Amino acid sequence: MGVCRYIYLKLAESATRRYNLRMNATLKITKVGNSAGVVLPKELLARLRVGIGDTLHVTEAPDGIRISAADPDFAAQMEAAEQIMRRDRNVLRALAK
Repeated sequence: MGVCRYIYLKLAESATRRYNLRMNATLKITKVGNSAGVVLPKELLARLRVGIGDTLHVTEAPDGIRISAADPDFAAQMEAAEQIMRRDRNVLRALAK
């Protein structure tokens, strides 16, 4: 293995370790009015590609809770629409005229 490749692997390993330390942070639940809230670190917001005012979706999964910016119901609806469009392509073409 060349020296450059070794340095690259070491840098990548170091970056991964720093990333995991930030992403595995403990979040504290705080009181927000009559509700509870969690402050999300800047790195997590960047990874989710969301900002203040955006909506997050929480779903229960076999391995725990998932938080995502994508609406899981929307994805299921789009899959159903794509199946209909593939199956009834000729009907949709006739309706488009």
